Amino acid sequence: MAETVTHYENFPVASLLCPPHLRQPIAAIYGFARTADDLADEGNVLCERRLQDLHEYRAELQHIAAGNPPSPRWRQVFAPLQVQIRERALPVILLDDLLDAFVQDIVYTRDGCTYANQQELLDYCRRSANPVGRMLLHLYGVNDARSLEQSDAICSALQLINFWQDLSVDLPRGRHYLTDEDCARFRVPRAAIAGRHRSADTDRLIMHNAAVARALMQSGAPLVHTLKGRVGWELRLVVQGGLRILDKVEAQGGGSLLARTTLKPWDWPLMLWRALWM
Repeated sequence: MAETVTHYENFPVASLLCPPHLRQPIAAIYGFARTADDLADEGNVLCERRLQDLHEYRAELQHIAAGNPPSPRWRQVFAPLQVQIRERALPVILLDDLLDAFVQDIVYTRDGCTYANQQELLDYCRRSANPVGRMLLHLYGVNDARSLEQSDAICSALQLINFWQDLSVDLPRGRHYLTDEDCARFRVPRAAIAGRHRSADTDRLIMHNAAVARALMQSGAPLVHTLKGRVGWELRLVVQGGLRILDKVEAQGGGSLLARTTLKPWDWPLMLWRALWM
């Protein structure tokens, strides 16, 4: 789970609140996701090359999951990951889901695809974000259905918050996460979104989506009471970080279409205070 899911930059890697015995498995998962993200998103590589690299990366995951020694190209990623798959029984299907989402992002961007409705968008979140939370719960030994559902809600909310925070960044890159259904509902032409032409209608569209993300986050937030100790406190800060970003998106009143907002140092005391009172 992360404050936002951009480049997994806030993935809780060996953080101060992370139990020491889980730092190596979390670092191995992060290294896997971070490298895949770079293959999908960094540099000026053509889409076809990115897809080929991810195909080979995916094949390597299955290769080491079957117990074979890592190949040289990504040994620094797959050697520690293989140890954790073996020792912690990491669910390989969740790792594969992450790769599937990366592939989808490339294909959708290349082909100018959009999401028809919230169901399609949340299915993308199911693969792009939810596996992170489920793998962490696996490491924490939590696997009941309610906790998994709440984790999915938190992670999907974080992904959505990231989308609405990053509209001004994603749209010029051809990434469209506002759905066709919502655009039609608020009478916003696709051309207006693509061109980032702000209006009262685009403001209402973005604020609606922010409200959806907030409701989803609030539905998952009770998970903080299931996870005890350091892990529970880390999750409180994750939830409050996401909600604070959402506060800022909402304060813009739809202006995230034109400008990205971020957390500032002075946001942390408020987040800590809110985490304390959860």
